[in-house]
Amino acid sequence: MVKPDTCALTVRAATSILDIPEAVWDGFSGSTNPFLRHRFFVALETSGCTTAATGWSPSHLMFYLGDTLIGVAPAYLKTHSMGEYVFDWAWADAYQRYGVDYYPKLLVAVPFTPSVGARLLLSADARDQLTPDPLHRALEVCATELGAHSWHLLFPNSDDQALLTMPGVLQRLGCQFHWFNHGYACFDDFLATLTSRKRKSIRKERRQVSEQGIEFVAFPGETLPDHVLSAFYVFYQATYLKRGQRPYLNLAFFRALQTHQPEQVHVVMAVKDGEMIAGALFLKGQETLYGRYWGCLEEYNHLHFETCYYQGIELAIQQGFQCFDAGAQGEHKLVRGFEPVLTHSYHWVEHPGFRDAITRFTDEEASEVRAYQAAALEALPYRQGA
Repeated sequence: MVKPDTCALTVRAATSILDIPEAVWDGFSGSTNPFLRHRFFVALETSGCTTAATGWSPSHLMFYLGDTLIGVAPAYLKTHSMGEYVFDWAWADAYQRYGVDYYPKLLVAVPFTPSVGARLLLSADARDQLTPDPLHRALEVCATELGAHSWHLLFPNSDDQALLTMPGVLQRLGCQFHWFNHGYACFDDFLATLTSRKRKSIRKERRQVSEQGIEFVAFPGETLPDHVLSAFYVFYQATYLKRGQRPYLNLAFFRALQTHQPEQVHVVMAVKDGEMIAGALFLKGQETLYGRYWGCLEEYNHLHFETCYYQGIELAIQQGFQCFDAGAQGEHKLVRGFEPVLTHSYHWVEHPGFRDAITRFTDEEASEVRAYQAAALEALPYRQGA
């Protein structure tokens, strides 16, 4: 291993995930997190979801100490801010009003995926030896060489946070709601930890779904029929079309995901009178179940909560997942037992004037987010002592 004090850290960018061999990438990422595997990024790129045409030009980072490759990171040159879930539209608008270019920007993140995880996929030896200052300087140099005016690293885990945090660094906080498995043997065990009123409310919601004649069928990825995946995609599309948007992901992506990562895919379909009416696709990590994609064509009472949350909680309990991450949004998750957790992102902006203004904004925002999390913790529906 080349030591940092003898060789400068440098960062190079690959314009396609295919330029980095799978064995090399997965040697750093491992295979337990479905969003960090080489084949996940191949599916995004080869399906046309992450290309220059969509504003997601692959620029995956390769970290070197001397001539030694010590890690990689998923990264893209962006010409917009869609699909990120850490919102900087106001920053871009301010730049535009003052006649300054905000884009392109260098984004270190998993596209369309607001899930906490490793972003700096570094060897253990390198992580032990690196410090924040050379890492930030190397990222700044790389962003500048790529023609970007800023870099943004979204949803890092605690290990990455330790390597990114230092005085003067722009850091943003967010809040999501995650469900945690406290050793439950079944769904009723979970319900028993809630206050009586919340427990009755959830049972009523589930009962009303059943009374509408709706049943649920699970399809593990290894046995997922193509016609079911195609039906799921129609529902997924509808979620975006109802808001007047095009979906970020296409059917080719989901087919590649099911073909190359079947053991990490799990689809739940809602069925009424023998017809599929809604569906949700979950992805499995090592200890975390991820609920990411869902849709329906017609609205049914409480169908969203049952398909996306209660079915996910049951799956997490059955398969022993410690955490269920059901997505970025939703105070409505709080009353259903999902706990508020802080998320982090790190940012560098080249323009000194805007950097000072954004620093003031992020400091104020962090205080508000922490207060919001504290209030949400007080509102959790769990019985005292449960």
